[in-house]
Amino acid sequence: MIIWLASYPKSGNTWVRAMLSSLLYTDDGCFNIKNLYKIRQYPERKYFKDFVNDFRNIHEIKKYWILSQDKLNLDNKVKFFKTHNALCKLDNYLFSNSENTLATIYIVRDPRNVITSIVNHFNYTYEQTKIFMFNSAQVAYPDVDASYGMATILGSWSDHYNHWTKNNSRLLVVKYEDLILNTENELKKIISFINKYKKIDSNEEKIKNCVKTTSFENLKKIEEEGFFKENMKNKKTGDKIKFFYMGKKNKWENLLGKKIILEIEQKFSKEMKELNYL
Repeated sequence: MIIWLASYPKSGNTWVRAMLSSLLYTDDGCFNIKNLYKIRQYPERKYFKDFVNDFRNIHEIKKYWILSQDKLNLDNKVKFFKTHNALCKLDNYLFSNSENTLATIYIVRDPRNVITSIVNHFNYTYEQTKIFMFNSAQVAYPDVDASYGMATILGSWSDHYNHWTKNNSRLLVVKYEDLILNTENELKKIISFINKYKKIDSNEEKIKNCVKTTSFENLKKIEEEGFFKENMKNKKTGDKIKFFYMGKKNKWENLLGKKIILEIEQKFSKEMKELNYL
């Protein structure tokens, strides 16, 4: 069964995935970029190639969410998948179900900081990104790599958060901001949660190595050396867009105009108050 690492895009999912891969696939906790790809993304073309011809057609893809997960779970082993897909229901087709989902770690980030990262990630303007984040019918069409990119339902930032976190009893919510403030403490919470379903071999030294080697600075260096494979491309120039962009320097107070701050706070007021962002 699947333990999901779920999040809206640019909320810290890759960081958590990097730390988790270091815990699962090393003895000492030191990050190796090769291990990152042992935690695959879903949906991914390899899991739909027997069912789907058009990987941009969400109405074709939706029919095989459950069947593809049934197939993945035939081995009855606990597995981890990163996803940005909403835990939604589209025309009576569920993204996942209790037979396939064991638990969820949901990573959430203040939408006022998410918007700046998405501006960079998709090479959008702030206005385009605001429309993207506000759209309850939003579908993303990743062009990162033709070998795995396919249509993914997001919905709005608030839709995504609510779909994954409401009426979900096997859930851990991790705030990106808490990860920044005390990475080690949050990682221990993640380990404790996962241990309910799958035992992770960890100790203090391994955890400290994991935190140290998956720092923003180290991940950015790995990307600059050309070993990171999940960059988007600038559609005009074809150049890779930096994935590890600003890190702690991404502070909405210094980057956003008053108008867009107010629009975000009004649109997502309920969820932001629930998460103590307001």
